[in-house]
Amino acid sequence: MAKIQRIAPCLWFDNQAEEAAKFYTGIFKKSKILAITRYSKAGYEIHKRPEGSVLTVEFELDGQRFTALNGGPIFKFNEAVSLQVYCEDQDEIDYYWERLGEGGDPKAQQCGWLKDKYGLSWQVVPTGMDKMLKDHKSARAQRVMAAVMQMKKFDLAALKRAAKA
Repeated sequence: MAKIQRIAPCLWFDNQAEEAAKFYTGIFKKSKILAITRYSKAGYEIHKRPEGSVLTVEFELDGQRFTALNGGPIFKFNEAVSLQVYCEDQDEIDYYWERLGEGGDPKAQQCGWLKDKYGLSWQVVPTGMDKMLKDHKSARAQRVMAAVMQMKKFDLAALKRAAKA
């Protein structure tokens, strides 16, 4: 029996949990849908969901487990929580930026952040960004931060130039 991940995010959707899980697992390699649970008659007076409709979808993205919950329109995603995708090169940055941002709000794109079509915030970040910004008082970190503030999608070559200048 596989060990259960101790901490796993639960993402609240109105009624798009299965659609979103398929969208995300279609983007990330080594990803899959693990299980789908459905609403029963029990509790209908509270949940108001048709019997047999999707309650939760458990899925994995690159080994990280998630649960998507169809909980209704009560709660919406906001920028207070985002998922970070660390990328090794510009091709990865471009790939995840385009795929995750497909159908999302272009006005919600800044400094490597984007919102997907479900309103979930993502940060598409080059690995090593923390090293570029490590010493916040250094001229290097100041240049890199100035470059970051001008970008929507990260341009890794421009960040490296700022770090070396």
